[in-house]
Amino acid sequence: MGQVAQKISKVDHNELLKTLNIAYAEEWLAYYQYWIGAQVAVGPMRVSIIEEFMEHAKQELDHASKLATRIIELGGTPILNPNEFEQVASCRYEAPTEPYIMNLLKQNLDAERCAIVRYQQICDMTFGKDYATFKMAADILKEELEHEQEISDFEEDIRQSVELGSSTQSI
Repeated sequence: MGQVAQKISKVDHNELLKTLNIAYAEEWLAYYQYWIGAQVAVGPMRVSIIEEFMEHAKQELDHASKLATRIIELGGTPILNPNEFEQVASCRYEAPTEPYIMNLLKQNLDAERCAIVRYQQICDMTFGKDYATFKMAADILKEELEHEQEISDFEEDIRQSVELGSSTQSI
């Protein structure tokens, strides 16, 4: 970390680096969860949801890149061995063993909600103490909130289409 950054920062750097590395591991797991889910997905609205999953995967990978850059800027080292991702992460990777689209949406919604908590934690930790890290975390938090809304919208659309299909069959 640069000398001026060290003087003006009021954050426990060890705790911050640890938390950023946790988020970094979680982003890699989120990337893979979206990517592999897109590969195996089956069910209604599959094509649209696969497109959304691939877009989210791209954004999760971008988040990991931003975190790695910030960790290095702060004088730390991002996790170097991907075998450590699951050991470090609190937000868990769920293998898509049941690739029906509603299962995948639920898995990803759970992961997004965990990520929202993580980035709120980083924002709380850095607010008024480390502007650059706060801004990065706030920007990522905004995207994670958008992901949660998009996934929730897909779930609702599918529920409504199933209900509509059920009601038209009984007529």
